[in-house]
Parts: sequence; C-alpha cells; structure tokens
Amino acid sequence: MKRKSMENRDESYFPMPQPAEPNQPPQPPQPPQPDFPNTDNPGQNPQGDPNDPAGHICQIFESGSVTAAGGKHVFHCLTIIGQIEGHYALPPQTKTTKYEHVIPQLVAIEQDPEIEGLLIILNTVGGDVEAGLAIAELISGMKTPTVSLVLGGGHSIGVPLACSARHSFISPSATMTVHPVRMNGLVLGVPQTLSYFDKMQQRITRFVCDNSSISPQRFRRLMMKNGELVMDVGSVLDGEAAVKEGLIDDMGGLAEAIECLYQMIEEQDAEKENGQKEDEK
Repeated sequence: MKRKSMENRDESYFPMPQPAEPNQPPQPPQPPQPDFPNTDNPGQNPQGDPNDPAGHICQIFESGSVTAAGGKHVFHCLTIIGQIEGHYALPPQTKTTKYEHVIPQLVAIEQDPEIEGLLIILNTVGGDVEAGLAIAELISGMKTPTVSLVLGGGHSIGVPLACSARHSFISPSATMTVHPVRMNGLVLGVPQTLSYFDKMQQRITRFVCDNSSISPQRFRRLMMKNGELVMDVGSVLDGEAAVKEGLIDDMGGLAEAIECLYQMIEEQDAEKENGQKEDEK
C-alpha cells in the first residue's frame, strides 16, 4: 500500500492545534443550590417561607409538609403516610413517615408564633407502636389548635394518631382497623412476653379512650372481634362506623377540617384578647 502524501493527509487524524484561550478572570464561588424540582421562579428562600411559592415546593419535596398562608389564618399541614418508621429502618421501597423527622417539626410548630394551627392528614397502615405513640402524645399536648383528617386509612397505630388532635375528621370512604398489638421477629414464649403485650395494649387503650368518646370496654371488644379479619382478630370501621363508635368526632373532608381549624384559631384568639383585657383591669 502507498502512503498518503502529507499534502493529502486526513485532518481528522492530524488535528490542527487550537489557539490558546485568553486567561479568564476567576469566578466567585457559587452558593450550593437546594435540591428541589425545577420551577420558573426558584425563589430566594427555599427553606419554607410562607410567602415564597418555591419555598412551598421545596418544603413539600423535602418533608411532605407545607405551611399554608393564603387563607384567613396561617397553619401547618403535616402528612403521616405509609408506614411509621421507628427504631429500625424499613426497606427503601416502603413509603414511610420517620418519627425523627416529625417530632422536631411539631416542636418548631408549637414554638413558632406565626403558625396559628396544625392540620394532620393521615393515610397510614400503622407501624412502630412506640414511635406512633410518641408522635400522638406530642400532638395531644400541644397548645396550638390541631385538627386531624383520615383519608384512605388510619390503621393500627394510626388510630391513636387520628384521636390525638383536638378535633378529628374522617372521609366517608376511609377505614380504620382496630386490632391487638403484634410483634415481628424473635418472640420468647414466656409469661413475661404476654405481660409486655398486655401493658402495651393498655397504654394504647388508655390514650385512645382519653382522647375520644369510645369506652375502654367497647374498644377492647372491637379489638378482639373474631371473624372479620382474615388470619387476625380485630375490626375494620368505615367512616360512618368510626364516628358512630366515638373514635372520630365528625365525618367530612378537607373543607370541613380547615373550617373547623379556623374556628378553633379564632376562639383561641378571642380567649387571649379577653385574658389581656382582664389583666389590664
């Protein structure tokens, strides 16, 4: 084969050297950008400013909650969905609500003077009993007006969470499952194990009955009912039955829950004003 002459050489094999680019001035360091979905106006404060739409998007994307400030009053909407994750991490494909994320949010909501109320939306299958009870105890002890709304389902430990608010709602198509405490993993067949289960069940029963209208005897009967659940004991209550049994205060949707929260906020504001007037006298 004949070699190609230098005049006919292929420039793709022999690229010409490119002229050196002039020195560019050093660029100032850029602040780290938050990891939230792209929007036309990302905003300047993505940490959840109530007046920043992009902050709302970032707040929902990161924590599944949002502070709503477009109505008559400013309130925080907290969602409890999927399975409540406690001391053990669940598989990544499982939708979870992490109690170490919810507890600091509740503390911040209680201490923030700009947030006037809390709306809790539940659609949970249950989960860790102690983690769920910890969240429920915090909600029930808040001075901030609280309203809960059960959508889809509020099963197992979701029952105390739904009852923990000052006023509770359930949608007509939602259901609530009441059953005894269950445990996964290694269980020792000794009397102490049964005693532990009984004490845990008493804690749940006491909390539910203290924060709802159902009696302890009726709650235990629903819990131990046979023939309704496959391979388990307990009861499944739809929205109407949950209200009739006294577990939930009223049946309604989002509009009714928000209107009730507004009313509670206005009543609390009126009580504060009356208390200040009396102190001035």
